[in-house]
Amino acid sequence: MPSPYILGLSCFYHDSAAALLKDGVIVAAAQEERFSRKRHDDAFPELAVAYCLREAGISIADVGLVAFYDKPFLKFFDRIMDTWLAAAPFGLPGFRAALPAWAGNKLWMRRALRKHLGYPGPILFPMHHESHAASAFLPSPFAEAAVVTLDGVGEWQTTTIAHGKDNDFEILSEIRFPHSLGLSIAPSPITPASR
Repeated sequence: MPSPYILGLSCFYHDSAAALLKDGVIVAAAQEERFSRKRHDDAFPELAVAYCLREAGISIADVGLVAFYDKPFLKFFDRIMDTWLAAAPFGLPGFRAALPAWAGNKLWMRRALRKHLGYPGPILFPMHHESHAASAFLPSPFAEAAVVTLDGVGEWQTTTIAHGKDNDFEILSEIRFPHSLGLSIAPSPITPASR
């Protein structure tokens, strides 16, 4: 019989977190910063995972599926590489600055998750905005609802509109990068004219 437990993870970007579900019901969820005391902690959520497993009274061996909140390979090789190549040669400094993080854990996420968790089982990588929509609609009290996500950018999507019904949802429409409400660039500060 498959395990009823699913562990959801977010890490290596900002606000690392873990959530544990049993038969589709949230058992525990926490951000790593609540334990590490580091604001917007992006490290692997080791303490948050330990908290979730402790709350359920289980170990990682009892987890049937781990889900990570986006598709790192698609994000890097499709959007990021495409964007930096389109901005060449001007995008090179940004590409060089980001490459070490991608060459480390971000690009090899499956391996990183297995290493940190000691978990040999299946790992799922849903689309970023599917993760946002699921986290909003599925624990809600509504049997049916419109689900709108607004974010900087996931793989390519920046905004989605979905129809949620029962325990599922379907994305009906989207706005794609570079068009994004969440990636607006702050204007330069206005300085008074010198006299």
